[in-house]
Amino acid sequence: MFFFGGEFPGTEIVPRLYSVHILLLPALIAALIVVHMLLLVYHKHTQWPGPGKTNRNVVGTPFLPVYLAKTSGFFFLVASVIAAMSAIASINPVWTYGPYRPDQVSTNAQPDWYMGFSEGLIRMMPGWEINMAGHTLNLGVLIPLIVFPTILLAIGLYPFFESWITGDKREHHLLDRPRNRPVRTGLGVAWLSVYFLLLIGGGNDLFATRFHLSINTVTWFIRIALFVVPLAAFLITKRICLALQSRDKEKVLHGKETGTIRRLPHGEYVEVHQPLSPAERRTLTVHEQYKPLDPGPAEDANGIPHQLSRRERLRTRLSRGYFEPSAQVAKPTREEVRHNEEEITHSIEH
Repeated sequence: MFFFGGEFPGTEIVPRLYSVHILLLPALIAALIVVHMLLLVYHKHTQWPGPGKTNRNVVGTPFLPVYLAKTSGFFFLVASVIAAMSAIASINPVWTYGPYRPDQVSTNAQPDWYMGFSEGLIRMMPGWEINMAGHTLNLGVLIPLIVFPTILLAIGLYPFFESWITGDKREHHLLDRPRNRPVRTGLGVAWLSVYFLLLIGGGNDLFATRFHLSINTVTWFIRIALFVVPLAAFLITKRICLALQSRDKEKVLHGKETGTIRRLPHGEYVEVHQPLSPAERRTLTVHEQYKPLDPGPAEDANGIPHQLSRRERLRTRLSRGYFEPSAQVAKPTREEVRHNEEEITHSIEH
């Protein structure tokens, strides 16, 4: 044991360490804020497309006084809500329950949102078992708790997967409107449908009792829906995105509806359209559209058939599925926009 100044070490070192920790915590927070701001300057913020916005800049409101006023307002709103909840809400009011009765405890336990899909998949899985190396392997537990969460974690690799398909390795800080990426949006909605179905499966007992259904009916409904609903969600979402793209293209070419009806000299009635502003037009047309990969010529200069590797063939097929004409609506060209602007101006003037 070591002594300092003839006293027991705990009498003076502990207060000093406590004071050092009190000083280190604010310094650590300040340092992390500085690191955060440096990373923010380096990586930039994502932003919706618009006039003057590119992948190399950030267009927004200034810190003083706009952003500071907004954050101060949010602070007071949150503080007021917390104060109101602390004044009128009771957390675990045990005095209203009476004495503890073990025989009256319910078992109405339901999984949380972050484990609901695994619980639902466990309840939906048939009682499959296989024998491996002399041991019984329960697939009803292995797939929901090991295999499916692993697939879930692999979803984080999707940006790299799409980058491999497009061959685009650039940094992107402009957000894509969901309608302009129909396949990606459809896959996202399909995954959400799987999650919500499994979440319902995790509470199949409550759905059965609340709606007076057979629990077997609920279970089989979820089992079948897991194979039908995601596909239907993908196709419907993709079709909606394509319809919204067509609407944007129509708006860029023909302008906004004004509700004004005019009669032409030859007796025809037409609705007058108003041209979009340059800012509105840029917002609707600034997104990039990739083209399907070209597999190249069937033969080379010597007449030898050109053979693609399996990896390249897969990439070409996926590219066609993502970016073929049926998977996206082509943006209007400048000539089309200019020609329609002249027609709109002529209809307004006459």
